[in-house]
Amino acid sequence: MKTSSVGCVVLIFAFTIGTLLTSPSVCAQTPVDGPFEPQWKSLEQYECPDWFRDAKFGIYAHWGVYSASQGSRNADWYGRNMYVKGHVNHTDHLANYGDPSEFGYKDLVPLLKAERFDADEWVETYVQAGAKFAGPVGEHSDGFSMWGSKVNPWNAVEMGPKRDVVGEMKEAIEKRDLKFLVSMHHAWHWGWFPTWDPNADASNPEYQGLYGPILPSAEAQSGLLANGRHTNMYSYPMPSDQFEKVWLEKINEVVTGYSPDLLWFDNRMQILSESVRMQMAANYYNHAKANGQQPVLTYKRPDMAIRTGTVDLERSRMPDIYPDPWLTDTSISPSTWSYASDIDYYSADRLIDDLVDIVSKNGCMLLNIAPAPDGTIPEEQKEILKGIGDWLRVNGEAIYGSRPWLMFGEGPTATPVGHLSDTKFSGFTGEDVRFTTNNGNLYAIALGRPKDGKSLRVYWLSSATYRDEIVDVSLVGHDGAITWERNQHGLFIDVPEDTDCQHAFVFKIERE
Repeated sequence: MKTSSVGCVVLIFAFTIGTLLTSPSVCAQTPVDGPFEPQWKSLEQYECPDWFRDAKFGIYAHWGVYSASQGSRNADWYGRNMYVKGHVNHTDHLANYGDPSEFGYKDLVPLLKAERFDADEWVETYVQAGAKFAGPVGEHSDGFSMWGSKVNPWNAVEMGPKRDVVGEMKEAIEKRDLKFLVSMHHAWHWGWFPTWDPNADASNPEYQGLYGPILPSAEAQSGLLANGRHTNMYSYPMPSDQFEKVWLEKINEVVTGYSPDLLWFDNRMQILSESVRMQMAANYYNHAKANGQQPVLTYKRPDMAIRTGTVDLERSRMPDIYPDPWLTDTSISPSTWSYASDIDYYSADRLIDDLVDIVSKNGCMLLNIAPAPDGTIPEEQKEILKGIGDWLRVNGEAIYGSRPWLMFGEGPTATPVGHLSDTKFSGFTGEDVRFTTNNGNLYAIALGRPKDGKSLRVYWLSSATYRDEIVDVSLVGHDGAITWERNQHGLFIDVPEDTDCQHAFVFKIERE
């Protein structure tokens, strides 16, 4: 049921007098019994499973109400930015639908019809791309659940596509023996819509289920203003007990109803109380253990205590080998996470290089795609995924199941670090080399053809630097021997001109 008008009046009144509507303690809500207790020390029992370390590459999809917006760049933030005068998405909305006070985000829900959505077809595309784990966005920042939620009437079973997207994806993914993930972004729902603006439909108590609690002022805004200035996303008021209760109950529905192997979280969880975050993790780990699963929970710093889950970096990467397995989430587009009217793309070559760099540093890559509103994957995206899959089918021995070497690599290109830093990165050169190991073999992976097109020099494998004897060097996927020489100045490899390799070159180094 939708929130009653009486309850909304109480909520508004509570904010007016400077207090927050409270509810029974969130920690008391639906605990799941097991060895993990809702304390950071207990949660340090978490160990990242080998299946994740071996998988290396996964795919998920930002597909929801925002996909039907016809918005341009960064369209997954459309629901927030359509209300920000001067923002490109506000301009988009005026042109396509009129003033958002008359046609708000709620009115986009029926436009997500998903008339051509086929979970099996999506998963076939993922398999051909070489992914080993995959899944949907369960709920983005917009408050719309992509499963048949009992605590949120604004969900994909009751409205819009009227289908259980999470359930259909789970069935299709597990049929193909991939690990199943669900991503959750809904900590951002607090202050996402301008519920404080009396001219916005978001301030109408009737729609509070979608737009979230009515907050007292624009202080609760999060993200970027139209002029590009950051607002303080941690500012007063902090989330209410009721918001935290619903936040946790949504996760519990996903965990107990769909049993994901990997539960992925966007950032901003640190605005929630520690108790609710610890309870969430304990519930998930205990459910997975009882279900015979080896779970992975990913988080972004500083949302959870270190080593209580697996750290994730958004459009970023580690500068060196990290001792624990980690994850990068990135998108097939440099400018958006969801379908946009002016979507642009990274090349398969760039994404393969990024994957190799991440794997060499003990990481895995989760690649986002942006399906169209009707539920189809655009052909341009399919071609990029096919390019990645074609490369992995030949060179997968250097990726799947691999582990880092003594060092991650060498070369002239310094990778930027920090949140979203990949958007400022222009890519690698043929002189950049990354190392992995697997089944006793060392792999040197050149991220392109050498500058002269012929000879690759690997400094760290010189006889002066690396003492193990090298008995053979071969190019994976190439028939026939290749020419190589090793001396105190490096390992010199002649790159064949007749190779079919279109992207990174994988050289297998056999040692005594």
